[in-house]
Amino acid sequence: MIPEAQRARYFLQPETTVTDNNTPRRRSLLKGAAIAAGAMSAPMLATAQTTTTLRFQSTWPSKDIFHEYAQDFAGRVNSMASGKLKIEVLAAGSVVPAFQMLDAVNKGTLDGGHGVLAYWYGKNSALALWGSGPAFGMDPNMVLAWHHHGGGKALLEEIYKSLNIDVVSYVYGPMPTQPLGWFKKPIAKVGDLKGLKYRTVGLAVDIFTEMGAAVNPLPGGDIVPALDRGLIDAAEFNNATSDRLLGFPDVVKNCMLQSFHQSGEQFEILFNKTKLNTLPAELKSIIDVAVNASSAEMTWKAIERNSKDYIELKTKDKVKFYKTPDAILRAQLVAWDKVIAKKSGENALFKKVLDSQKAYAQRAGQWQNDYMVDFKMAYNHYFAKGKKA
Repeated sequence: MIPEAQRARYFLQPETTVTDNNTPRRRSLLKGAAIAAGAMSAPMLATAQTTTTLRFQSTWPSKDIFHEYAQDFAGRVNSMASGKLKIEVLAAGSVVPAFQMLDAVNKGTLDGGHGVLAYWYGKNSALALWGSGPAFGMDPNMVLAWHHHGGGKALLEEIYKSLNIDVVSYVYGPMPTQPLGWFKKPIAKVGDLKGLKYRTVGLAVDIFTEMGAAVNPLPGGDIVPALDRGLIDAAEFNNATSDRLLGFPDVVKNCMLQSFHQSGEQFEILFNKTKLNTLPAELKSIIDVAVNASSAEMTWKAIERNSKDYIELKTKDKVKFYKTPDAILRAQLVAWDKVIAKKSGENALFKKVLDSQKAYAQRAGQWQNDYMVDFKMAYNHYFAKGKKA
């Protein structure tokens, strides 16, 4: 079969009846017809385009705002690629279970995915340093600054290489501090955590285990059903919007705010490296730009949605919120010190990442703490109870 492009070249030429075998006039007419046919076919060849479609899966339920973030990234790429590239994003479990997404991308079962590095804790505990633990006081944007400019990206590539995982990782999207979690009754002291069947992930598993809890790491979609059936006593996931969409207030009415177990986290967009390398430089650049643009837009959307859902949780869903007692926060830091000492002794890459983060946090943290004003002071000046309008 003749390819479509050749068919356009050969079959769109004007038909000519041969009446004279080889006259100069005949040769001139044929030459002119060939030139005209070439001019006609050139625009068709220039506009012919093949769409590359990539199949992604997130680690999030379809109703979670995190899955929406994954779709936002894909939509941004698809729009900028003008039909040359299309990313389709499936929800967790569509192809593989959430915690198997990294392996699926590595093997090429999926072309890419959207998740968090803490989910790959079982591969190498150092991966969970991107997002679980107090990060030496760095907020999530500071951790991203360390990743992109302080050596974190190269360290992540080194870890994946040591595991023979052939992926390209884009770390983006700063998440604010996560609550201590949802409890059947408020937690008043450290002793209340002992023996509690509690859900968390990453290095937070080790923190709460050190504090006496019985930890069960579950993917997002499994948490509320487990709470409802009494398989766990308490759980944390992430933020007001996700928690509300996943149905936490339907089964538990007490939420403890503030914690160091995941004081800041980031998302990860994964590509199968072989698949990504087949794309032209233009499309790779579009992906780079889309990651950064999605990181900014996600941050703004999170503020908008989380603040509204926080009000809805308190008013419509009748959830009672409590600040986590300082004694528990201090106990988390003490537990963290024990965890990182143990992990550093067991895992050279863990210590390498930790030392890099600590050095960056000391420098960047001093700058931020010295320069940043106390925004809470201004908020209280205008909105604290008893303040006149």
